[in-house]
Amino acid sequence: MSDYKLLINGHLVDGDATLEVINPATEEPVAVCARASKAQLDQAVAAAKAAFPAWSATPIDERRKALLAIADVIQANLPDLARLLTQEQGKPLQDAMGEVFGTAAFFRYFASLDLSPKVVQDDATSRVEIRRRPLGVVGAIVPWNFPMILMAFKVPAALLAGNTVVLKPAPTTPLTALKLGALIKDILPPGVLNIITDANDLGGEMTKHPDIRKISFTGSTETGKKVMASAADALKRVSLELGGNDALIVLDDVDPKETAPKVYGAAMQNAGQVCIAAKRIYVHESIYDAMCDELAKLAKEAVVGDGLQQGTQMGPLQNKQQFEKVLGFIESAKKDGKIIAGGNRKGDKGYFIEPTVVRDIADGSKLVDEEQFGPVMPVIKYSDPAEAIARANASIYGLGGSIWAKDSEKAWSLAEKMESGSVWVNKHADLQPHLPFGGSKFSGVGVELGEEGLKEFTQIQTLNMAR
Repeated sequence: MSDYKLLINGHLVDGDATLEVINPATEEPVAVCARASKAQLDQAVAAAKAAFPAWSATPIDERRKALLAIADVIQANLPDLARLLTQEQGKPLQDAMGEVFGTAAFFRYFASLDLSPKVVQDDATSRVEIRRRPLGVVGAIVPWNFPMILMAFKVPAALLAGNTVVLKPAPTTPLTALKLGALIKDILPPGVLNIITDANDLGGEMTKHPDIRKISFTGSTETGKKVMASAADALKRVSLELGGNDALIVLDDVDPKETAPKVYGAAMQNAGQVCIAAKRIYVHESIYDAMCDELAKLAKEAVVGDGLQQGTQMGPLQNKQQFEKVLGFIESAKKDGKIIAGGNRKGDKGYFIEPTVVRDIADGSKLVDEEQFGPVMPVIKYSDPAEAIARANASIYGLGGSIWAKDSEKAWSLAEKMESGSVWVNKHADLQPHLPFGGSKFSGVGVELGEEGLKEFTQIQTLNMAR
């Protein structure tokens, strides 16, 4: 028995097993929740498949109303959901509040979109319309860094398009998804949205399931490759938002004191556990020392602690595995560069790491070439902007990147040369629901958000009639 149950076919049910969820700030259990078996996954998929004909035939205005009703419920329960999110994920409560509020906003945004037929020819010879049809059952697999907002990248778009959904949150952050299921179970017809949990054993079963027509996955590049391979036999659609190693390039005309806090925030938000965090900071040699000093000062002043404590600016790493991985990056950085702030575990309880700034480090080192996904910032010196762009583009990843300069036209011309799905000028990681988001190279396949993201949950159909 558990207070957090699965949602299958409109019913809250116990799992065939249970899962203990750990608070990363205390290393103590938050709760025990339901854990689904393979049989329960099959039940959820069968429920979604059975619900699809009626849901896909439901007028889009009715589907819009359902999304708006879900947004209202999320907003009405914002404090409770945010507190639960902090307990299972670790982020400061104020950040959790923002994530939950944003989740409601994303549902509202998708409710504003339309999928009306587009007439491309209507003359004496033919009438031709382009239509968008739903795919069927969508499997949505969500990671642990932003459990709610990344769910909202997928679920509202899939539902608006007329698909039914099986949602699987990450094993270390399942509680907010299960809580949401309990809150909204009566808004949607049974089977339209099903929520299951696992212990990293059902993702592969979802990707190869013959009755799931699309997988929308956010996670690591290595897992994304497995998703794509597993989906191939059934020619299943995939959207993959994968790893990143975002380069942030600072030109020589900026004021380090003014720019450093923004650069620091771009790298250290959510303890660096952001797909599009700035993970490589390239700074022009003329301001390199000053920028390093400012970044180190900010890192040393940061308040790291339990996200439920007032004043906390940075919480813990979300799980033990990631905590140990980031400590390994720090050990390698001690050999490859010079640590000027942080560099240690903070305290002896919880997965806390001091915000860490590393200077005098170069391309080719582990911290620069790989995705650290933690609060460790390598600051790299360059002399020529064209050289910095070339070094930024040398990565296998291409999720995001940014250019910072007072001369915005120069920055824009450099931004055009970055090989990334999203490139920002004088800001970083600015994601909004109406802007399409997706990676290039090893950072992903397809897009999410915006009208383009909605269309990824549809099959295009051309109706062509002779006059």
